[in-house]
Amino acid sequence: MRDLNQRQSDLFLLVCTFVGRYKPTEWQTPVDQDVVDAVSSLASTFETAARGIIYEHRPPSATAERLAALLKPAILDAGRGGGSPFERDAAVVLRRMADVANDLRSTTGSTRAFLDLLERTILKEEEKAKTGAPSQESPRLIVP
Repeated sequence: MRDLNQRQSDLFLLVCTFVGRYKPTEWQTPVDQDVVDAVSSLASTFETAARGIIYEHRPPSATAERLAALLKPAILDAGRGGGSPFERDAAVVLRRMADVANDLRSTTGSTRAFLDLLERTILKEEEKAKTGAPSQESPRLIVP
């Protein structure tokens, strides 16, 4: 998240949380390439919208298209009233997300490295918050 401003950082976390929570149909198991395709197509859509051209870029796979169709309203809701500056920020965030997913995939060789990272970080923290389990960073006081 380095080099991102506050709005971009918030949007990056929103998109990562959304993708981490995404539950596809039983016969579709998304892989990192689906995430890359979905966020890249949305980034292209936001880039053209920032230039004043309304054109919907579509991802190549059905799984990526479903993810993009669900993700776009969440992004638009977060940037309501932001106009072209928000569209440019959204494109930057989505391109960065695609870069991270591609880097993890090429480094690890796994087709689900990025999605697994989201599961380990975002979803585990949500489970801790639901169960009330203290995080490892919180101080523990033992009173005799």
